[in-house]
Amino acid sequence: MNRLQLDEAELQSVDSLVQRLTDRFDRIDDPELLAETPLIAHELPLRIRRLLHRLHREEIGWCIIGGHPVDDSAIGPTPAHWNSNRHPSPVLSYEILLLLYTSLLGAPFGWATQQDGRLVHDVMPIKGNEKKQLGTGSEMLLTWHTEDAFHPYRGDYVVLACLRNPQTAGTTMGRVDDLELDREDVDILFQQRFVILPDESHRPQHNSTDGATDFGSIESMLAQPPAVAVLFGGKDEPYIRADPYFMQVRPDDEPAECALRHLTAEMDARMQEVALAPGDYCFIDNFKVVHGRKPFTARFDGTDRWLKRVCITRDLRKSRDARAHSTSFTIR
Repeated sequence: MNRLQLDEAELQSVDSLVQRLTDRFDRIDDPELLAETPLIAHELPLRIRRLLHRLHREEIGWCIIGGHPVDDSAIGPTPAHWNSNRHPSPVLSYEILLLLYTSLLGAPFGWATQQDGRLVHDVMPIKGNEKKQLGTGSEMLLTWHTEDAFHPYRGDYVVLACLRNPQTAGTTMGRVDDLELDREDVDILFQQRFVILPDESHRPQHNSTDGATDFGSIESMLAQPPAVAVLFGGKDEPYIRADPYFMQVRPDDEPAECALRHLTAEMDARMQEVALAPGDYCFIDNFKVVHGRKPFTARFDGTDRWLKRVCITRDLRKSRDARAHSTSFTIR
């Protein structure tokens, strides 16, 4: 495992940088904060910068930076819902650190159609979602997937910061590089013969914008989803774009159905499980690694598993046609 456990000197250095920013900013979406974090991130300890550089350049798949102290009482109860508005946030310092780390990989961004456009997401069990295929579910296995696989502007990386995990619920991860697939299947998976529908988190019933957000693009993708390839890039070291729970193939395309079934079985057999601990920041290459979550029993008493999540793009400009203005971090 590519895990970096920070030592005391590194933790003091990180805390000093975060404190500089929390003294100036009280909102994670402050435009000045978003402009400042990429500059200050270069002052992070060398071992942190080196590990994230390896993730970026060597495509090692995923890594964890751990050891950050989390005061369980100071962060307050796990929210009952992601739309709980607490200002200032009791976990602002952890969110700012998340932005500092992500700045070493690219630009953070959010979706207008997910969690009301928030840049940093809360991931916790929500009562009523127990058996739904959502990050806010609990009793149902969250099937492995590429984050936002349906969308052409999906992130290059997704980062999960653990604040609380008393159930030691496992995050599952699988690398496309570990799969053993027949050449015939690889050839088919490189062809645009597959459909990936928008997952439930991007649909109106799981947002609370009261009509303020236009879900037309999501509705269009549900009605007429484009055909895409599952594997792309180089055939010897491919990238992956998959979300089996929300995928389809044409009824008459048995070879594509068979190839997808083989890939799914291979990935199922090679998934790894990691129970993130408080203070773990987990970085996942969204082109090389799929991820999911094992089921767990939620308590709904303020002590449940609580993660922060952010998506990162290496090139924000590629989504310019889907953002309101050039400095916006929200894709519509």
